Amino acid sequence: MTLLGGLVAQRTGDRRHLVLGLAAGLMLGVVAFDLLPESIEQAPQELHGVPQALLMFAAGFLAIHVVERAVAIHRGHEGEYAAHSHGHHHTHDGGTRHREQGVGLAAASALVLHSAMDGFAIGAAFQAGTTVGTAVAIAVVAHDFADGFNTYTLTRLYGNNRRRALTLLVADAVAPVTGAAVTLLFTIPGHLLGLYLGFFAGFLMYLATSDILPEAHSPHPSKGTLLCTVLGVGFMWLVVGLAHGH
Repeated sequence: MTLLGGLVAQRTGDRRHLVLGLAAGLMLGVVAFDLLPESIEQAPQELHGVPQALLMFAAGFLAIHVVERAVAIHRGHEGEYAAHSHGHHHTHDGGTRHREQGVGLAAASALVLHSAMDGFAIGAAFQAGTTVGTAVAIAVVAHDFADGFNTYTLTRLYGNNRRRALTLLVADAVAPVTGAAVTLLFTIPGHLLGLYLGFFAGFLMYLATSDILPEAHSPHPSKGTLLCTVLGVGFMWLVVGLAHGH
C-alpha cells in the first residue's frame, strides 16, 4: 500500500496542485485525528497546565519553522548579494538548495520513522489480542497509502531527485514490517512514544500549512485543490473511524 501511494503520487504530472492539496488534507487528518489524540493518551501528564504531548506538538512546529526560516533568510541575503558577487552566486544557491533538500529528506525520514511506529502498533496490538491486532493492521494498511503518497510528494517538493524519493518510499514500505518485528523484542515506554508522536504531529502540521498548501495554490488557485484537501481530511477521518471500530 505504501508503494502504491508513492506510485500514484509519481504519476500525477500536471495535476500536481491537486496532489499537493490532497497530501495537505491527508497530513492534517493524520495530525488531528490520529497523532494528537494518541500522543495525549500516551503522555497526558501536564507541565504548567498543558499536556506534555501538546508542548511537544508546539516544539515540533517551532523546530521545523526555525529550520525553514534559516533557509529563507539565506535565500533573502542571496538576492541582496547576487548583483555584486556573480562568482559566488552558484555556491550560495547550491547551499540553499541542499538545505531545502535536507528539509524534504528530514520530513520524509520522519514519515519513515512514523511508519515503523505504525508497525510497532500492529505488533503491540496483536500482543493485546488477535481482534485488536487485525483492526489496527487494517487501519495501518489504509494509512500506509497516505504515508507513501506523502513521503514521495514531500521528498520531490523540496527539490530531491526521483531516485532519492523512491529510495525513501521503499524505506517507508519496509518500515512497518521492521516496526512489527521489533515488538517481538521489547516495548517502548508509552510516555516516550506519546512525546515523539506530539513532536512529529507539530512537524507535519507545519509542513502541511506553511509549505504544501501555499505551493498547491500558487500556480492556479482552484476549487479542485481545495476540494482535494477536504477529501484528504475526510479520508483520514474514515480510516481512523474504522480503526476504532465505529
